[in-house]
Amino acid sequence: MAVRVVVVDDSGFFRRRIVEILNADIGIEVVGTATNGLEAIEIVKRLKPDVVTMDIEMPVLDGISAVRRLMAEAPVPILMFSTLTTDGARATLDALEAGAIDFLPKRFSEMASDENSAKTLLRRRVRTLARSRQPRSVATSSPVTPARAVLTSAGNPSTRARPAGAETMLLLPSARPLTTASVTSATATPSPQSGLKPVRTLRAVLIGTSTGGPVALQEVLKCLPKTFPLPLVLVQHMPASFTPAFAERLNQLCQIEVREAADGDVLKPGLALLAPGGRQMLLETGSQIRIKIEDSPPGTIYKPSVDMTFNSAVAALRGQVLAVVLTGMGADGREGARALKEQGAHIWAQDAASSVVFGMPAAIIDAGLADQVLALNEVGPALVKGFC
Repeated sequence: MAVRVVVVDDSGFFRRRIVEILNADIGIEVVGTATNGLEAIEIVKRLKPDVVTMDIEMPVLDGISAVRRLMAEAPVPILMFSTLTTDGARATLDALEAGAIDFLPKRFSEMASDENSAKTLLRRRVRTLARSRQPRSVATSSPVTPARAVLTSAGNPSTRARPAGAETMLLLPSARPLTTASVTSATATPSPQSGLKPVRTLRAVLIGTSTGGPVALQEVLKCLPKTFPLPLVLVQHMPASFTPAFAERLNQLCQIEVREAADGDVLKPGLALLAPGGRQMLLETGSQIRIKIEDSPPGTIYKPSVDMTFNSAVAALRGQVLAVVLTGMGADGREGARALKEQGAHIWAQDAASSVVFGMPAAIIDAGLADQVLALNEVGPALVKGFC
């Protein structure tokens, strides 16, 4: 069955272009269009599409306001189109906080290296969002409290093979074990920090995420007190023009200090350093652990890459870290987590029920690397309970 899409944009040229690109995929059907946010709400309620693409700046009712109302009245996965500017970044982050799931640049030249690749990316994102977790109403949502599965260190919670980098959405029911062989208890609620090394032996918390990550990181980091005793290293798939605004927003919302990482930064307790978009953030050892920012090697898919940061931590910190993989498509972070795990690091993964896209966490779980599988609203409190 084709993915049903509503395209919302006040530009007739852009609307027609998006419709043409999406309809060229036999697995996607554009069932309606709208020229402003108010029209969008009416059409979405009537047609009940699987995905909505939404512009931000529109007459009558802007995209951010339309997202808020849709999340309250008719929740649907929404892909925002954004300009890659500082103002565009702030507006896009507002839209994501309002309930949109993902975003793409409005200029195709900023989306991919060539037009055909940009078209493929757009279609892939739409198909992925159609398989994503059904959004909850922002206005009325309640905390997620799924049953939790505690994995053994050697357990493999799924025997289903997944190709490297695949975007399969493996939505496992939260009310049953991931597998009977590898789960200690599907309903028990042990202390989330169970099995963690004492804080004096850990030197950093590493967090990697992608689709759904801006809101997820915000929820986790807001829980941490100013006196949090470990440095945090954050990797979020995001364009270069977005990460300064995102770091600024997190810093305003959180008690800990959050800023975009710069070359030569030193890891410090209570400081969260966000990888700059479009580049790679590595950890270097010495008398102090420092950040190294460098350009991506040719052929690198993710900029920044969770795997590259995690792998750099193997030499710099060995097993003296807690690595956390949150919501996101693909499998970035799995191989870096594997290398860290071999050195004795502790690995957490977000669960299926609270993930916007259960790709990156599923890759960790499927590989048998997760020591704990936690709902998003449990991750921050678990960090506080484990380290404060």
